[in-house]
Amino acid sequence: MTTHQITSIPLADSRPERVGFFASIRKDLDSVLERDPAARSRLEVFLVYSGLHAIWAHRITHWLWMHNLNFLGRWFSQIARNLTGVEIHPGATIGPGFFIDHGMGVVIGETAEIGADVTLYHGVTLGGTSLEKGKRHPTLGDRVVIGAGAKVLGAITIGDDSRIGANAVVVKSVPANSVVVGVPGQIVQRSQPHHMGDAPDLNHTSLPDVLGLSLKQLMERVEALETRVEGHTTTKAHVHPPKGNNWSGEDFSI
Repeated sequence: MTTHQITSIPLADSRPERVGFFASIRKDLDSVLERDPAARSRLEVFLVYSGLHAIWAHRITHWLWMHNLNFLGRWFSQIARNLTGVEIHPGATIGPGFFIDHGMGVVIGETAEIGADVTLYHGVTLGGTSLEKGKRHPTLGDRVVIGAGAKVLGAITIGDDSRIGANAVVVKSVPANSVVVGVPGQIVQRSQPHHMGDAPDLNHTSLPDVLGLSLKQLMERVEALETRVEGHTTTKAHVHPPKGNNWSGEDFSI
């Protein structure tokens, strides 16, 4: 089919595009029902979920932005921000199945790119770190989950099926199937990879303490070596390693 033939299709034949639009709305509703156990029905989600309203508003502002109606796009995005508590720049590119849980305080920058079936929790920032006009915000792969309060900064890439822990600060690219924790974010490769078709990975309690574990092992090693040194005394010379997951209170005078 030539370009001329495409442009000469009668208006009545545009019905598949309208079906696609409504199918997209249905997918958005189903995404919420799939990932939020508090959601009870499509009607409830449609009426009261501000994160979903922010996504729908962004689709309008993004269309305006892509058609060089930049001022209108920015103006409408600010109205949506005031109504939903979610700030999404009209220039951001967002894939299907995007879900913002609760949503308050979420900020998504102009050159951010978000893949399919991504989940963001409240307080997340996809921010820029450069004064350059080009790409300066993150790119998120498919099925990425970003926990509450996390900050992903700069023109970095978060690989598919990765999970960013709550309040983590991520400033470097993350390979696929990774978990990121801490400030600055420490990258841990998954031992049990997550794939397309798996249930959404929303297990925010499964976050390894990389630095804490390393410190504990080092302290245990030092104590073991000290016990082998001739003339070793029992005088406490340093903070003792934790027993299990608990640090000893007497070491901290509290």
